[in-house]
Amino acid sequence: MNKRRIGKTALEVTEISFGGAAIGGLYRACPREAAMATLETAWNAGLRYFDTAPFYGFGLSERRTGDFLRDKPRSSYVLSTKVGRLFRPVPEDQVPDHSYVDPLAFALDYDYSYDGIMRSVDFSYARLGLNKIDILFVHDIGTYTHGEEATKIHFRQLMDGGLKALEELKSSGTISAYGLGVNEVRICLDVLRRAPLDCILLASRYSLLDRSAEAELLPLCRERKTSLIIGGVFNSGILATGPVEGAHFDYLPATEDILDRVGAMQKIAAKGGYPLAAAAFQFPLHEPVVASVLTGTAKPANLTRNLELLDIKVPPTEFAKYDPYTIVQRLG
Repeated sequence: MNKRRIGKTALEVTEISFGGAAIGGLYRACPREAAMATLETAWNAGLRYFDTAPFYGFGLSERRTGDFLRDKPRSSYVLSTKVGRLFRPVPEDQVPDHSYVDPLAFALDYDYSYDGIMRSVDFSYARLGLNKIDILFVHDIGTYTHGEEATKIHFRQLMDGGLKALEELKSSGTISAYGLGVNEVRICLDVLRRAPLDCILLASRYSLLDRSAEAELLPLCRERKTSLIIGGVFNSGILATGPVEGAHFDYLPATEDILDRVGAMQKIAAKGGYPLAAAAFQFPLHEPVVASVLTGTAKPANLTRNLELLDIKVPPTEFAKYDPYTIVQRLG
C-alpha cells in the first residue's frame, strides 16, 4: 500500500489506516476475538498505521491494539494514541456512559497540562504494553466536546504547558510527531496558528458532504507543512448507506436538507457508474496535504468491504461535481 509522509518529519504512514474506536466497543459490544480478527484483516490488507486512544473503551482499545502489534517488527508499523484524558478506577456502577459498551471500569478527567500529558503517555505505555508511540494527538480539545467556557481553560492548559510536554517528547525522540485529534475546524486553526503541529487527525470535516476544512484549514496546513489524517469519511454512515430511513449524519438523524443533498450525490454516482461510498472513501486522498484516511470497524467483513471501495475506479474529474452546498439546486 502506498505511503505518505507526515508533515516535515521522516515518518511515513499508509494511505489507509485503522481507527480503533470500534474495537473499544463504540456503540456496540466488541468481543476480543472480533477485535483481533479485524486487526488481522487490516494487517493482511497492507494497513500499517494504527490509531487508538485511551478514551476508546476506557483503555480497552489500547490494550487490544498493543496485544496485536506486540509480535510485529517495530519498524513495520506506525502507532498513534492520544492525550487529554486521564482515567481513574471506579466501581462498575459508576462507569460513565460515553457510548462505549462494556468499557473497562474507569472514569475520566480532562487534563491538557504538562503533567497531564506526561502522565497520559506513561499510562498509555502500560495499557499498550509497547515501548514506542510514534504520534500523539491532543484529543477532543475544543467546543465540540467541552463548550466555550471549559475550552478556554483547556486551551490555556495546552498553551501554558501541554505543548511544551509534546515538544519535549518529540525532541527527545520519544515520539516522532504530534498534533490534534478533533471533530472541529476552529480549534485546529486556533492551535495551528500558535504551534508547529506535524499533523491533525480531523474527523468528518473534509468529506464529500462536509467541506468545513476547505476554506481556511487546508490552506494553512499547506503553508505550515502540517499533514491531515481524515476520519469519518462517511459522515456517520449516510455516505455509505445513502439517504435511507434512519440514516445518520454527524452522529444524529439526518435532516431533510442532508437527505436531499445525499440523494443528489447518489444520482451523480449512479450516472458515473460507481457507488457513492467509493467516491466518499477516495475523495480525501486527492488532496496532497492528506496523509491517510482512517477506517474503523469491529468486523472483518465490514473492513474488507470498505477496502474494496478503493478498487473501484472513480475518475478524478467526478469530484468537482459534488459541491455539497449547490448540488441540489444544480440537479433540480
